[in-house]
Amino acid sequence: MSGTSLKLHSRITDFDAALWDGMTDGHPFLRHAFLASLEETGCVRAETGWLPRHMGLYDESGATLFGAMPCYVKGHSYGEYVFDHAWADAWQRAGGRYYPKYQVSIPFTPVTAPKLLVADGQPVETIQAHLLDGLAALTDQQGLSSAHLTFLPQDQAQKAEAQGYLLRTDQQFHWTNKGYGSFEDFLKDLSSRKRKQIRKERREALAGGIRIQMVEGKDITESHWDVFYRFYMDTGSRKWGTPYLDRAFFSAIGQKMPEQIVLFFCHKAGNIIAGALNFLGPERLYGRYWGCLEDHPFLHFETCYYQAIDYAIAHGLQFVEAGAQGPHKLARGYTPVKTWSAHWISDPGFRQAVARYLETERMDVEETVAYLGEHSPFKKT
Repeated sequence: MSGTSLKLHSRITDFDAALWDGMTDGHPFLRHAFLASLEETGCVRAETGWLPRHMGLYDESGATLFGAMPCYVKGHSYGEYVFDHAWADAWQRAGGRYYPKYQVSIPFTPVTAPKLLVADGQPVETIQAHLLDGLAALTDQQGLSSAHLTFLPQDQAQKAEAQGYLLRTDQQFHWTNKGYGSFEDFLKDLSSRKRKQIRKERREALAGGIRIQMVEGKDITESHWDVFYRFYMDTGSRKWGTPYLDRAFFSAIGQKMPEQIVLFFCHKAGNIIAGALNFLGPERLYGRYWGCLEDHPFLHFETCYYQAIDYAIAHGLQFVEAGAQGPHKLARGYTPVKTWSAHWISDPGFRQAVARYLETERMDVEETVAYLGEHSPFKKT
């Protein structure tokens, strides 16, 4: 193809929303509306350590968009869920400067999604290669320590590896719909002990008159967001100190993309005591945030895991992704899958050290996924 030019954009709104969304395969967290909501409400900005520098690949004139990447200059390693704090410490102890770095990702969102975005009608392999080359060149030219593409589809991660990036793996737990007609059909696939355990958990979670309400789409009001934000702040304050998102963000996504939002609320004695926020993709339900103001056994499992499975079955969805980490999800029918990322390290010596570490880490992940797969709750065939 003819020559290309790479341009950095300080706002996602520099891109036409329809053109951007046309490259994302309908992924909710890649949507122009989602990324714009993060920026417009100030959750993502230089002061929070997420400086937008989205990369657009154009023809030589800069008029035609060939491809793009959601990219940020990071001043820390928080909100990424692929942990490189040890790399930063080692490099800085050696006298280097790890931050700032490039981060190609969706802020605060440990969800696999394409990051090498290609415009309709363009040659996929060629455009993705240009994006990867451009990111590596910018990293080196600007004197940054590294660039990180996290939660990539496997094919994009391996493409990056072929172009000199270091490959990293980890694991999550996802639920898969095997053509179930009901939750009971799903339970029949489990071992007897696990089946009885889940039935017990569902009963006890709703003991004391707790009732689950689903609210989705345009039925979600500002009052719903007020209630949910209390849950989000309570959980965030206990787990990581300072929650990443502000109240205005939830209003923004509620206005811009309501058709991809599903809320589950738990009612007790006239009060809403817990809730979970989910996002809807073309074939997946993504569980993102949860909070509860009272202590009720198994209510977290019911609201975040079992209600999500019920919803997926009822709506013909193929998968449920219930967030990062969590081996406890295995007993609830969520099985281990590998996640992928790719890393460009500028300094040759530092790169070799990270490569050795990643080789061992990949073996550990492989063994862990295999071990957990052997101990799944499903009947042995």
